[in-house]
Amino acid sequence: MRSRPSRRDLLRTGAAALGALLMGTPARGQGALERPIPRSGETLPAVGLGTWQVFDVAGDARELGQARETLRVFVEGGGRVIDSSPMYGSSETVTGQLAAELGVPSRLFVATKVWTSGKQAGIRQMEDSMRKLRVERLDLMQVHNLVDVQTHLATLADWRAAGRVRYVGVTHYHAGGHAELERFARRGDVDFVQVNYSLAEPEADARLLGACAEARVAVIVNRPFAEGAMFGRVKGRAVPEWAREAGCASWAQYFLKWILGHPAVTCVIPGTRNPRHVADNLEAMAGPLPDAAMRRRMSEHFGSL
Repeated sequence: MRSRPSRRDLLRTGAAALGALLMGTPARGQGALERPIPRSGETLPAVGLGTWQVFDVAGDARELGQARETLRVFVEGGGRVIDSSPMYGSSETVTGQLAAELGVPSRLFVATKVWTSGKQAGIRQMEDSMRKLRVERLDLMQVHNLVDVQTHLATLADWRAAGRVRYVGVTHYHAGGHAELERFARRGDVDFVQVNYSLAEPEADARLLGACAEARVAVIVNRPFAEGAMFGRVKGRAVPEWAREAGCASWAQYFLKWILGHPAVTCVIPGTRNPRHVADNLEAMAGPLPDAAMRRRMSEHFGSL
């Protein structure tokens, strides 16, 4: 999701505070939320960074500089999980390059995907991704949108046993894939499920999130802002005072805290190449999370707009 003018408008009134955030105490120093990976107990910061479109900038020096600053702010603010895919153009290469330049590879939890058909094609693509990301062992490899999923999961079971990858997952971006994601979660051969979930796309709460909790499968949430459409819906509107009192200083935090209020969610990965936006997103890890009653109120308010 590319940063949109509507969000810049929404953040203008908080520019001074965000400037202080960029220069001052990061979210980690403010009681940042971490969630455990159920299968291992390893904890991850609950707000990560997606790279679709926003890190596909290898040929543009200005945008590459923006991505570099965003990654710096992200890591210094306590972020760890960064998610990419060979589907995302140069994003894997840019991620690997910028992490090396900033000296932060050891501080990242790097996730990417396999997105092709056939065993050997999958192996070649995964090895190519690891070279681009400059890692010898990948934290998380996911089968992107369930493409040739049985073939790649068989390979990844071997890779996980050999220590080439630490965790294995499956992904989808649309509610039409939720039933299949649930099936793999319940089968027990994946550690992570990545799925779309937001106030605009809440369908995963019908069955999938509960199934992941029961099966002890970690959940990464993509499309938390519905590719930015949610900011257009609230443009020109102030965050309600009752939500500010609950710790939502911006609409981004409102949207992210609603997601993180679901206990099955391990991490949410909003995509951005804007350092101010990534700083704002990380602040969703600070302070209280909404309980069930507050989440209902937040949902009803958003639905009324």
